[in-house]
Amino acid sequence: MTAQKPLTDKIALVTGASRGIGAALALQLAEAGAHVVAVARTVGGLEEVDDKIKAAGGTATLVPVDVKDMDGIARLALALNDRYGRLDVMVGNAGILGVLSPLAHAEPKDFDSIYAVNVKANWQLIRTMDPLLRAAPAGRAVFITSGLAWAGRAYTGVYGSSKAALDELARTYAAETATTHVRVNLFNPGPTRTRMHASGWPGVDPETLPAPDEVAKAIVPLCLPSCNDSGKVYDYRAGKFLTFKAPA
Repeated sequence: MTAQKPLTDKIALVTGASRGIGAALALQLAEAGAHVVAVARTVGGLEEVDDKIKAAGGTATLVPVDVKDMDGIARLALALNDRYGRLDVMVGNAGILGVLSPLAHAEPKDFDSIYAVNVKANWQLIRTMDPLLRAAPAGRAVFITSGLAWAGRAYTGVYGSSKAALDELARTYAAETATTHVRVNLFNPGPTRTRMHASGWPGVDPETLPAPDEVAKAIVPLCLPSCNDSGKVYDYRAGKFLTFKAPA
């Protein structure tokens, strides 16, 4: 008898699912039995992911929407509620690096765009998907952060501060769902062989970095009903959770 997959009959939403870590994770969640709701702007990329999911025997719903589209995310939540009445897994993976520059040289439009994707879009996910996560027997939310959120590294201030804001949103949401079946964590992949990393650090040999599918494998356990940790950051390079405690 074939053992049941850990996410059989579960609904898993992944943003930024058309490439990189998001695409790899969407495939792996489908292989674990979940029906994947794949969200991204790029239709072609989503279709490629869908082909891989189908080839692996999985299923997906493709949602070609920009995460900055607040109304679009709200409509998606309504559609998921009407169709499933719950959401078992939510992964806020979509993110942009923007232009690396001194803070004093950052353009307001770039600042606004980075915060719109990295912070506001994830807040909208929390706003709209919270009732669905709470309706699931074991709702799991994971947000992709960055070590630059606490590194204070030159030229990465806008991106790093946006990830610091995301960290606070996620930890607050974890505290607000502490008495429910929802668990909320952050995942820091570190430098990964993605287009986004290459755009910021073109001098780094991509072959020295882990591939997205390697990194995504470490995210899957945070999406399972068996994950009882909440309010923590899992650091891929360290291979463990990092616990942040608020001052007394």
